[in-house]
Amino acid sequence: MDRRSFLRTSALGGTAVAATTLAAPAYAQGNRTLTMVTSVPDGFAVFDDAAVNFIDRVNAMADGAITIEKKAAGQLVGAFEVFDAVSSGQADMYHSADYYFGGQHPGYYFMTAVPFGATGGEMASWYYHGGGAELHDELGSIFGLKSFLAGNTGHQPGGWFNKEINSAADLQGLKFRMPGLGGLALGRTGASVQNVPGGEIYQALASGAIDGAEWIGPFADERLGFQEVCDFYYTGGMHEPGSALVAAMNRDVWDEMTPAIQEIVSTAAAATHQWSLSQSNYNNGAALDRLRSQGVKVLEFSDDVWDAFGTAASAALDDFMDDELFARIRESQEASVRSTYAWTSVSDDVYTAQRARVMGS
Repeated sequence: MDRRSFLRTSALGGTAVAATTLAAPAYAQGNRTLTMVTSVPDGFAVFDDAAVNFIDRVNAMADGAITIEKKAAGQLVGAFEVFDAVSSGQADMYHSADYYFGGQHPGYYFMTAVPFGATGGEMASWYYHGGGAELHDELGSIFGLKSFLAGNTGHQPGGWFNKEINSAADLQGLKFRMPGLGGLALGRTGASVQNVPGGEIYQALASGAIDGAEWIGPFADERLGFQEVCDFYYTGGMHEPGSALVAAMNRDVWDEMTPAIQEIVSTAAAATHQWSLSQSNYNNGAALDRLRSQGVKVLEFSDDVWDAFGTAASAALDDFMDDELFARIRESQEASVRSTYAWTSVSDDVYTAQRARVMGS
């Protein structure tokens, strides 16, 4: 499928449960300690790395004025409970992927990734220059949140399977882990879609509870050992071209911060987005080579599978067009991506072709 024609003719591409009560923010010597709850266990490559990077930046720049303490998934609340915990004021901040909370409002899907949507670079262009941050803020105001991009996984592969996917017919009845609008689209192809927290994917694959799963990319997936329980890895994915991660603060807590501290938080988040995207891009190639050396069969989907993905993605996005804010967010991101892609597809393609000619690579 031609990505540019898809963008011209169609769209860009969990509901949280009640949170348990957390302790009120602690104070020491007049300085405030904020609790950040996250959606993955400690040590998860890329996802938790971004949370730690953001926290370290804030803590260093704030110089004791505020201190962020991280509580990983399950330590205070579950992976998908962080939104409610922060929105209700039971925790100060969360670090997560906002598409987990599309059940709160479908506009949140766009704040992580949608099928055939923004790459990591295109996401940054839209967010910082095309109105994305303002729309994120408008969404957050509904739920008492102040949110920032704070990480990006880059383009996510199609995922891990316990069998080859030779045609779209092989998706029928497939029990597959995929959250967000990508999961809604995949469900339209006949797959049985599961939304399994990141910390539970390995066990679900090993036990046969699911037939396959997508996570982040070779670097993060290798760390979790998916190559031990699945033989087939599909590198191209439609669901998350550049998945953003988010740091969100309770709006009342945000409003209590001085302008200087607010600037520290927003600057740290933006820096983490770029740091995280480059981390994935740097490490994924070598990790994929290691997976191949361990016997993983690296494959690509056939054209009819891509066509099925495209039809399903367009329909899944159209389901939410009666929501006015969703429609505005979609229109805004589509316009930004088309503009960015129109330029990069010319300049980058020319450069890439000439580099290959000169450098032989």
